[in-house]
Amino acid sequence: MVEARLGISEPTLHRIETGKVPVTGANVRALCWLYGADQSITDALADLALGTSQQEWWDASPVIPDWFKLYVGLEASASRMFGYDGEVVPGELQTPEYARAVFGAEQPADSEIAERHIKLRMQRQKTLFARNPPVRLVTVLGEGTLTRMVGGEQVMKGQLEHLRRLSREDTVDIRVLPFSAGAHAAMAGAFRILEFDDPDDPDVVYLESHVGALYLEEQVEVDEYRRVFDLISKDSVPVGEFR
Repeated sequence: MVEARLGISEPTLHRIETGKVPVTGANVRALCWLYGADQSITDALADLALGTSQQEWWDASPVIPDWFKLYVGLEASASRMFGYDGEVVPGELQTPEYARAVFGAEQPADSEIAERHIKLRMQRQKTLFARNPPVRLVTVLGEGTLTRMVGGEQVMKGQLEHLRRLSREDTVDIRVLPFSAGAHAAMAGAFRILEFDDPDDPDVVYLESHVGALYLEEQVEVDEYRRVFDLISKDSVPVGEFR
């Protein structure tokens, strides 16, 4: 199978072949090799892929790794997004000040790279929330994300106000899982579920680490994460009610 030789899933290969997610020059060359294309065609298609990817805003900077570009491409076409974060407010909901504090902790010696990350993160937010029709976004945050003093008291005050303001949108539901809930189903870590209206695009679970990401597309895997999300949602409260 082509997808097995490339180390990607069949749904991801379908998205690449239909132009729904960005494709790297390396993947194009690998596909051409598997399909038996000659060198001139391979070079032309690889150059075309590079030119096409440069039209997307998330390919405008080298600070975004390839494994995350795939996620941003999926995020840009998802109809519904469900997520859990227990340690940090997710990037799509961060204020610039909060993001600066986060990147400052990750890149303490390189403020220039941090600022480039922040600029791209704000562009990602702008694109996400300007979509028409709007994406349905439901996020559960562990209480620790709002009680940890990331950037200091004023930064956290602004971040909480930002979350409450966003949650007043009809298509956005931001919730908090309190410490008082005790042990919960999502203690294994943060995740995202991306759902798509196109029947040819299966839903995806996204798991991130410092050096890469895992994309789960098997139905049994997605269903398990939906089950986990439903459980923590029942124990959570709207961010507007969190004190």
